[in-house]
Amino acid sequence: MSTADVVSDPLGARLKAYEGAPAAVAGVGKDPVNAPMIRHWCEAMGDTNPAYSGPDAIAPPTMLQAWTMGGLSGHEGRTGAYDELLALLDTSGCTAVVATDCEQEYLRPLRPGDRVTFDSVIESVSGRKTTKLGTGYFVTTRTDVRVEGELVGTHRFRILKYAPARRPPKAARPRPVVNGDNAGFWQGVSEHRLLIQRCADCGAVRHPWLPGCNACGCLDWDTVEASGAGTVYSYVVMHHPPFPAFTDSGHAADAAGPYAVALVELAEGVRMVSNVVGVPYDKVRIGLPVRAEFRTYEDAEGALVLPVFRGVEGGE
Repeated sequence: MSTADVVSDPLGARLKAYEGAPAAVAGVGKDPVNAPMIRHWCEAMGDTNPAYSGPDAIAPPTMLQAWTMGGLSGHEGRTGAYDELLALLDTSGCTAVVATDCEQEYLRPLRPGDRVTFDSVIESVSGRKTTKLGTGYFVTTRTDVRVEGELVGTHRFRILKYAPARRPPKAARPRPVVNGDNAGFWQGVSEHRLLIQRCADCGAVRHPWLPGCNACGCLDWDTVEASGAGTVYSYVVMHHPPFPAFTDSGHAADAAGPYAVALVELAEGVRMVSNVVGVPYDKVRIGLPVRAEFRTYEDAEGALVLPVFRGVEGGE
């Protein structure tokens, strides 16, 4: 950091001093790699890859961070440097936090019985950044995961710690993140069509949209249009806090108060998260038949089309 940077951003200079500081030393995973956790993960993710079960099973590579988590009680190997860094940001007004991205590198598969150890370091702290959320700093930690001293993977995790920006009087409804992988889905929604990816090789359907097939890894795919029929697979009722963009949307069903958000299992076999409408929140039940419909929301940013699911009358 130059002298000019120190003068213009003294907090940033103090934060930079934490770069390279260890956040955890000689940490030990609380549980060895094990089949029950692998099974729970695969069930939650809907991943049926046969490599993750049976006598020669390996753990899904994306579970790398799961084996290092300390839970509510934390890890004995923590140094306190990361907590000090976050506390310094808190006292400087950067009280809000959002995870922005993670990067993982896999060097060899983990197998049941492996006992992981790890070391974490504060790899980098950005200069002061102004975003739509507010002004703050990006903090990146790197965790090296080992088994019997052998490096098996690296996990980088980045957060933005920021002072919340002053909000405009009327909040705009949050827009979905549209990228190269899911643009086709949102184009279909804008046309009031619910499109599901289908593997061109094995025929497996999938949602959310992904570059490749979970079942066979094939990168070629086409789409099928869902009928919109489905059932509530799971749900939660949101009570608080009310969000102005949802409570002033022009739709009576979005009025202030509790509302149900469901994981809906479509007739085609995939699951999708959205609101349940047309049914009082306390009448939503697992197994409730629903049907997709499309709603257009208007605000300062323009029209936004979103799929929701209406409870089928007499379906309880």
